[in-house]
Amino acid sequence: MKWTIEVGRYDRTQAPKPGTTRPYPPPYENAPAKRYQTFEVELDDQAMVLDALIAIREYQDESLAVRCACRSAICGSCGMWVNGHARLACISKLRDVAQDGKVTVESPPSMPVIRDLVADMTPFWEKNRKVKPWLENKTPVPSGEEYRVPNDAMENLIQEVSCISCGLCLMDCESYGVNPNFIGPAALAKAYRYSADPRDDKTTQRLGEYSKPDGVWDCTHCYECVSVCPKGVAPLEQILKLRRMAVEAGFTDNAGTRHAEAFADSVRDSGRLNELTLMPKSFGLFNIRAQLASLPAAFNMMRAGKLPPIIHHKIPHLERIKTIFKRLGGIK
Repeated sequence: MKWTIEVGRYDRTQAPKPGTTRPYPPPYENAPAKRYQTFEVELDDQAMVLDALIAIREYQDESLAVRCACRSAICGSCGMWVNGHARLACISKLRDVAQDGKVTVESPPSMPVIRDLVADMTPFWEKNRKVKPWLENKTPVPSGEEYRVPNDAMENLIQEVSCISCGLCLMDCESYGVNPNFIGPAALAKAYRYSADPRDDKTTQRLGEYSKPDGVWDCTHCYECVSVCPKGVAPLEQILKLRRMAVEAGFTDNAGTRHAEAFADSVRDSGRLNELTLMPKSFGLFNIRAQLASLPAAFNMMRAGKLPPIIHHKIPHLERIKTIFKRLGGIK
């Protein structure tokens, strides 16, 4: 079967020719421009995207740069954008991703690019180091024997241990696209793996660090990390667990916790989200500087006709909502 492969090429020493590039949508509009080159390959319908790229490199254009190793979704090195979403090329079947027999592959615009399909993973590893992905021993250390940990405690961490550090979740993370300082889904999933490990002695300190700006509360729940993860790690689930742990540990003096509390209070009291009070309560009612900084956004909403209603109405049968809150509590 014949497949058409459109490859986003990049060489920092050569500027693309006019007409060979196309812009990326926000928030990636400042990503390096790539020129797009089309190849045709003959492969069966069981072939993977990586098979097509290797065929192009071996038989059509040996200058094509592509990174790969295991070809079994273990090393995670062949992560790239396939038709606008992060995927491992080694497990993406051409027949599943092709649109009318055509597949577009390129390095993700959210990451620095070295050449062609090879992304620079430095930001990914820097974010991993920020969460200190190692255990801090409790003292005294058992002498002459191993730490004994309940099976249930370790079974709770199996999901996070499955991470292969491919970086797909960071490549497609909308929060990272908007804010490059966001720690990111993979690093925070790893952060939960060590924070929830009963052998670690720095859990409280970790939770304090993760509760700061650019940490767990900067996730916007876009679910991209869940949908693109090839190993089912579901980083968003681990971020939510970290949030719960941080709140229970007393780290509540931050915009994220206040936002969650304001959200819950509004729904509990009226059955609806009161967007007019959500932002002020999230910043802190007496945080005048932050309130003033939000005024431009409020004026933009007014111009766009999206200002929330001044009078906030309660929904009928509100007692049902209140019953749910009584049973489950607020943000916990």
